[in-house]
Amino acid sequence: MARLSKKMKQRWESLPGKEHYTAPEAFDALKGSCSAAPLKFDETVEAYFRLGIDPKKAEQQLRGTFVLPHGTGKTPRILVFATGDLAEEAKEAGADHVGGEELAEKIQKEGWLDFDIAIASPDMMRVCGKLGKVLGPRGLMPNPKSGTVTKNIKDTVDEFKKGKVEYRNDKYGIIAVPIGKVSFDSQQLVENFMALYRTVVKARPSAAKGQYIKSIAISSTMGASLKIEPASLLK
Repeated sequence: MARLSKKMKQRWESLPGKEHYTAPEAFDALKGSCSAAPLKFDETVEAYFRLGIDPKKAEQQLRGTFVLPHGTGKTPRILVFATGDLAEEAKEAGADHVGGEELAEKIQKEGWLDFDIAIASPDMMRVCGKLGKVLGPRGLMPNPKSGTVTKNIKDTVDEFKKGKVEYRNDKYGIIAVPIGKVSFDSQQLVENFMALYRTVVKARPSAAKGQYIKSIAISSTMGASLKIEPASLLK
């Protein structure tokens, strides 16, 4: 078994030691443990939902976007595949990279990936479509289900800059989403978490049978994982 570092040991020892928490308790405990042994950077806080879905079946896969009320604490770097007036809209909205064939070639030949979100106008899917093997595994491929293939470029860029994030299940049926930073106050983290929770509940596939949300956990970049009792969120 790997030995805990001094800071990690301090964090574990500062936790209440409960098996399950309510959402407010969990974020208070998480922030308290990080304060007990602070690191030199603002850690990201993530939420994890283990779902009772069959990820091998297309009709049970979850993918979409939602808005975090307080953002993620990080301004994403956005690439937009567009030309003409839509390219100008993207630039005005604050997109970090805008282009067409030349950007696709840079990604394909140079392995360039200095962006967090890729958006494309529908007519540009012929260009970025050939990047599926590169962008797909990294979750960067523009997709209509996530709202990243659109003619409404300006509003889409603006929404992602302000806190819109994507969620999707992995091959194990788990959704992992960054919901803020350790520097956020507990209430902000709770509100961001609840926005994700409501989104996941609403997105339940009709084909999913039995218990839908099997477990929920949160953690910081270098912190312990704390379990939130799903039943406590129904009160």
